[in-house]
Amino acid sequence: MDVSRLNWLSATDAARMIREGAISAEQLTEACLARVREAEAKVQAWTYLDPEHALGQARARDADRREGRPVGPLHGVPVGIKDIIDTEDMPTEDGTVLHAGRTPAHDATVVAMLRAAGAVIMGKTVTTELATYSPGKTRNPHNPEHTPGGSSSGSAAAVAAGMVPLALGSQTNGSVIRPAAFCGVYGFKPTHGLIPRGGVLKQSRTLDQVGVFARTLEDVALIAEQIVGYDSLDADTRPRARMPFVQAAAEEPPLPPLLAYVKGPVWDRASEETKAAFAELASALGERVVEIELPESTRQALDWHQTIMEAEMAANLDLEWEKGRERFSESLRAQLARGREVKALDYQRACARIPLINEGFEEIFDRCDAIVTPAAAGPAPKGLEATGDPAFCTLWTLCGMPALNLPLMQGANGLPLGVQLIGRRDGDARLLRTARWLVAQVAGS
Repeated sequence: MDVSRLNWLSATDAARMIREGAISAEQLTEACLARVREAEAKVQAWTYLDPEHALGQARARDADRREGRPVGPLHGVPVGIKDIIDTEDMPTEDGTVLHAGRTPAHDATVVAMLRAAGAVIMGKTVTTELATYSPGKTRNPHNPEHTPGGSSSGSAAAVAAGMVPLALGSQTNGSVIRPAAFCGVYGFKPTHGLIPRGGVLKQSRTLDQVGVFARTLEDVALIAEQIVGYDSLDADTRPRARMPFVQAAAEEPPLPPLLAYVKGPVWDRASEETKAAFAELASALGERVVEIELPESTRQALDWHQTIMEAEMAANLDLEWEKGRERFSESLRAQLARGREVKALDYQRACARIPLINEGFEEIFDRCDAIVTPAAAGPAPKGLEATGDPAFCTLWTLCGMPALNLPLMQGANGLPLGVQLIGRRDGDARLLRTARWLVAQVAGS
């Protein structure tokens, strides 16, 4: 086996080979580090990476296996961590000079869960400024003149470039699905409250969701299964049995799924290329897809989302505003200024709309297994001054529904064009199963 290519293994295969003794965690981590050395100057996905610390973790995992200690589902697998997620052994600077040098005293709950599953915490990936719109240094691995998306730019790019098989990100608007689409990897944003957020930068309790990046659907299921659970630091989580994501993602549906093709309230923002590609996809799926129009009222969802997000951000980032707003980007300063002016009545009204919107989708999900729609307006835009339009993700984030980016299509310029699949709240496992079916259908067409 060419150990120099181990970095391109799926996490599922790598974990199995480490358990069987076919490769070591140290070999896998070294291959990932070699790829970082090769590609980082072009991609710039990392904000903190200590190779010796990563290798030290890998050697400890190898010692555990040799000495007969428990081996977890992610044993020896390197994982990148978005730099808004606390790590007790590495800085967490949140993409802002205001938090430069900050090293938390404790791991975020999801990082502790990953360590318990045997993962090697590789390093911290680039985030945009406080996980908002002002870009970091990361470039798109497919073409460095194009944005990788945001705010989880480094995580998506690191996975796409073969630097790690897995990475964590977060989404408050479109920050997992959009960079996954632009970088051509799988991105999974679960049901709101499924993955705990203790120790993660708080923007909006109502909207924040931790998500994952991988190069295969099986790997999405593998990492997601390890980080679902109750967290006393996150009031939106609850005690629950382990979600059987790996099993569900491998199953054949009992009946061929029916997909709802939804253009959504921002269809006019889609490029002509995107519109043509999705028309072709719908045609290829034939009777297994039905086009459904959403009510005109869903157009207001973008305004409700903005009201909630900016009001909650203004509250959660009040200390940063008071001590250093002159060091914010212009876009962040404007967001927080608007949030500070939101009226309590408008905020409460917007929050009250969420359960009503979800009720309106019940009829669709009673009939269809999932919704299929674009992940973004088109392939990654050229230029590094912005991270692209998140509007194709906004409605689903507001509703707290699980969403997946599937890297199934390509633009005329060779850049990835993502397909977004959305499921009913708490229907995450079923969504993964449906996604597997859709990937197989596209591959066979």
